[in-house]
Amino acid sequence: MILPKERDPRFITIRRGGTLTDSDHRLLALWAAACAEHVLPLFESVVPSDPRPRNAIEQIRAWARDEIGMTGSRSAGGHAMAATRVLTGSARHAAFAAGQAAVVAHVAEHDLGAAAYAIKAVRAAAGVGGAEPAGRLECRWQRDRLPDAIRELVLEDQRSRNGICWSVFDC
Repeated sequence: MILPKERDPRFITIRRGGTLTDSDHRLLALWAAACAEHVLPLFESVVPSDPRPRNAIEQIRAWARDEIGMTGSRSAGGHAMAATRVLTGSARHAAFAAGQAAVVAHVAEHDLGAAAYAIKAVRAAAGVGGAEPAGRLECRWQRDRLPDAIRELVLEDQRSRNGICWSVFDC
């Protein structure tokens, strides 16, 4: 479980009673897509014929451009996560990152799911001796790509949810 028990109103859209603007929601989605895409080769090197995780990333970007609805992106996210059923290690985590990114259209807080699974993917790919340094490097890569408009929101969310996100945001 990577979502908090109590929803943060800053991650709930204004039309649903929260304070998240549509533009910031789109920025969260695009950042999550970038995090997932960065580790996608870890999935595609194991299962090159399965397009579901890449499609999920494409769909969340299409949603952010207002080309598809939330349900289309959310559905693609579910399909990407279904690709994990037979996988382990870095490929599994990379597919989960793509799935989490796509469902940001539905629940903005999944942005950290995409980022956390991406960090888990590089940790798994690096192996026991290099896992921690690889995870910290990935975390810093992600933070370097945070748009200014959502930077503090995401960093504060990482601090508050780090414990339920496998402590991957200690970078």
